[in-house]
Order: sequence, then structure tokens, then C-alpha cells
Amino acid sequence: MKKGLFLSLIAAVALLASCNKSLPNPEQISVNPSPLVKVGNKVDAEITGTFPEKKFAKKGVLTVTPVLKFEGQEVVGEPVTYVGEKAKENGKTVNYRNGGKYSQSCSFDYVPAMRKSELYLRFEAKVGKKVIEIPDLKIADGVVATDELADARDNKSATTPDKFQRVIQELTEADIKFLIQSAELRSSETKSESVKGLQAALKDAKDNEKKEINKIEVSGYASPDGGMDLNEKLAQNRQKAAANFLKKDLKKNKVNNAIESNITAEDWEGFQKAMENSNMQDKDLVLRVLSMYSDPEEREAQIKNLSNVYGTIAEEILPALRRSRLILTTDLIGKSDDEIRELAKNDPAQLSVEELLYAATLTNDRAEKTALYAKAADIYNDYRAWNSLGQLYLEDGNIAEARRCFGHALEIQPNDPDVNYNAGIAAMADGDLEKAEEYLGKAAGTKGNLNAALGTLYTKKGDYAAAKKAYADNATNNAAVQQILSEDYAGAAKTLANVKEPNATTAYLKAVVGARTNDKAAVIDNLKSAIAQDAALKNRAAQDIEFAKFAEEAEFQAIVK
Repeated sequence: MKKGLFLSLIAAVALLASCNKSLPNPEQISVNPSPLVKVGNKVDAEITGTFPEKKFAKKGVLTVTPVLKFEGQEVVGEPVTYVGEKAKENGKTVNYRNGGKYSQSCSFDYVPAMRKSELYLRFEAKVGKKVIEIPDLKIADGVVATDELADARDNKSATTPDKFQRVIQELTEADIKFLIQSAELRSSETKSESVKGLQAALKDAKDNEKKEINKIEVSGYASPDGGMDLNEKLAQNRQKAAANFLKKDLKKNKVNNAIESNITAEDWEGFQKAMENSNMQDKDLVLRVLSMYSDPEEREAQIKNLSNVYGTIAEEILPALRRSRLILTTDLIGKSDDEIRELAKNDPAQLSVEELLYAATLTNDRAEKTALYAKAADIYNDYRAWNSLGQLYLEDGNIAEARRCFGHALEIQPNDPDVNYNAGIAAMADGDLEKAEEYLGKAAGTKGNLNAALGTLYTKKGDYAAAKKAYADNATNNAAVQQILSEDYAGAAKTLANVKEPNATTAYLKAVVGARTNDKAAVIDNLKSAIAQDAALKNRAAQDIEFAKFAEEAEFQAIVK
């Protein structure tokens, strides 16, 4: 700062003190940073200076208080008191002969009105019993608040989509078991509950206009004991027997679908699953044999060598593998879009949660979309409905409602990464950086851009090194804010040139880069563009200390007036 900043005050004090034992203010005042800068939610500054030699009265007392003034308001910092060598009051002692160092910190909670403010020092001074009146002294301007341009909502929220399917496939399966080395159907098997269930499903698929038969399969199997040739023939015959039986039902129900046939001569896969699900003693030994040997004959030989368990295998495992499997695949045809729209409008309770969530995607009317998600949340209390509702409120700038909705979603699914990500963005937009960090810490795996969101958070906290690491190659307005605050103006210019969807903020940030690099043309041209896109930026530019160098320029005045 300017040398001799307080000389006039020193002279005033000297008039009230004798023998030149005046009570001076510190000279060569410096304020760091100057102008003042918002970091996180704080405006902090360090003020330093020097008390000159043979100036501070031995009985003098000087209390210095930082005061930030803005829009007819003021906030007061913590005072510091300096005292002469013979003063009775407490304070930091200043030696009369040698003078001393002056230093003071100040910290203010930021509010947007501080963007156009001035930092003063306020004095309470006396020498002995004489009180000295000293006017407030301006020492710095403020406040650079460019970090506000890092907008949490520029990080796109993460969607938790519906699982609506127009066509849902249903599988109905039945097994027909055979005796060893036989392909003869038994009535006890063809009249089993599973077979009756498949026959009923076949009839229903034929009669129900909302269903269609997609595929009919019959597979024949043989257990993995005996020779390959024998087992292959058995599997084929079992498939044919079951297929012929099923064809009678197809004919009865006038179903013309062809039957797809498959065979598995030695059902090692079924054998392994049966062993894994059994309570058989030494089953781990059998499973180890399966993992060690891939050749079917070697497997069979090794298992038969396990004489103490093979008898149990032959009795409990192998019979279930001598079978044919009947599989009916049915397509359940869901409601049409028109049907869903109609019910969503008149009787949403008749829709499933998936259909109701899907209904909200069928309209571009935000009010209608909001109402549908609200209805889904009300009827089903589904976390995805709350999340989608929160997304709409977040996009509309209704941060309080967005946070409320994300809160409901997290009550239902507290560990969902997408909801935590969205809740983090909403908290950040609300200035709640501590909560934002907590939410984003649980958002690993989100479909959102977590690194970019963390970059925004770190920028707002003033940790520009962490922000730079998090942003990496993200070419966004927010990334450019971090670069500007880190004084990487070339990097910021490059980032802003590569923003995919440039907007008013992009142009405004280009103007800030222009101001910091003393490029008047860049300031004027980009401010014109920014304000043309968003008229609210006119008032910000008029108050923004970033443009202090150009504030009196005619072109600048023409833009912001």
C-alpha cells in the first residue's frame, strides 16, 4: 500500500500530544489480498504495517477495528489494541524509541451485497486521559466473488430411470422325469403339478389378448453315467416323447407354434448344480473332481472311484437328471402409450409404479411432468419418483424443494449413488458445503459427473489445487472459474473456448479473463454478449470489482447503465 498512508492522522495526533510523543497510526499499510476476495463463505484478510520510531506515546492506547462497509451496512471485525510502554491498559506494547510492527487479521461471513464494499480501519485512541478522534480510514476495496460463478446446478443431475417394459416375458417350466435308461412317459409325471401349470399357461396365452406365445422349447437330458452313445440316444428319445405329448396340448388349444428341440447327452451342468444344492456329505470332494477334470469319461471314472459317496449320488442326484424340460416363453403385452396417458390423467392409481414413472416421460410439459412424479411419490413412495421430482425442482432453481425431495429419496434408498450425487449438488447450490461433501462422498458409481461436482465443491471451498485435480479435462464454466482463481488465464481461455454449450456465464467469464489480462476489447465484447443472453448480469458487472480498471470507460458505462 502507499507509504505515508496515515501521515495526516499522525499530524492530527501530534497536535494533541506534547514533546512530539504523539500516538501515530501505522505507516506503510498492506492488505492481503487487495482487493478482498471471497473464499468459500468467508472474506478474510491480513493487515500489516509499521509504527515509526519515536512516535507512539508511552502512555498511548490505540484500538484498531476492521470494518467492512457496503450498501449502507457494515460488519465489524475483531479489534486489536496497541499500548505504549507506560500505559496501564492491556494490549500489544509498542516501544517508543524503536517503534514496532502492526498486524491484524479480519474475517467476515460473506453476503452477496459485499461484492461492492470497502474495508476500513476504525480507531479508538487516547494519550493518558485525552481521547483523540480519528476518522475511519479506507484501506482496501472488495469483494472479488468470482467463485460464485461456479454454479452447482451446471453439474447435470443423475436420473434414476423407470423400468417400464412394453413387453414382459414370462417363463413357465416343467420337468418330466424318466427311469434309468428309459424314454417311456409315465402318467405320474405327465399329470404332475408343474406340467399342469404349463398346460394352463399355454391355454391362457392363447386366450388372453394381452399375451402372445413367443417360444416353446422341449429339451431332452441324460444323466452323466453310462456311455456317450447310449446317453445321446436316451436324450433324443426323451425329447421326442415329451414333444409328442406337448403337441397334443398345442393341437387342443389350436396353437400353431413350432417346438424347438434341444438335447444334452450328459448333463454335467445339472449334476454340478444339484451337488452344490445338496446336503450330501463329502460333496466338496465331488465338486473338486469336477473342477480338476474336464473330460467326461475321466470325470465319471473318478466319481465312481469315490465308492463311499457314489451310492448316494446314484440314489439322490442322478434320477433328477433323467428328464425332459418343457419351457413356454410368453410375451405379456403392456398398455399402449395412449392408454397410459389416459389413466395417468384420470386414474393414476390404476397404473403400476413403472407405468406411472414412464407416463412422466411421455410429456414435455414441466407442470404435468412434476404432477405425475408427485403422484408416483404419493401413491408408491418410490425413491425414483422423489429423485425425479427433486431433479425438476433443482433445474427450476427451487433448491429448498429439491433438497426436500432428495431427502425423501434417501430415506428410502440411503446408499443410492445417484440420489446422493443429486443431494450433494442441491446442498452445494444452497451453500451447505459441509453437507454437500457428505453426500458426494457416498456418490461413487453415480451416472452423474462426480469429478466435476467435486471440482465445483472444492472451488467453492477455496481449495483450488484439489479442484484442478478433480476437474481434469472437463471443459466447463466451473472448471474455468477454478483456473481464473488460480490465475491460470491461458488455461481458462482454452477451457471456455471448448465449452460444449456456451451460455451467458461463459461469455461473462471470458470478460473476466479479459479484465485480468488487461484486454479491454475482450471485456467489452464478452460483456455485451453475456448481458444480451442474461440481463441480470448487467447489475453484477456494474458492481463486480473484477472490472474496476474499466469502470470509468465510456464503453463499459454504456453496457452496464
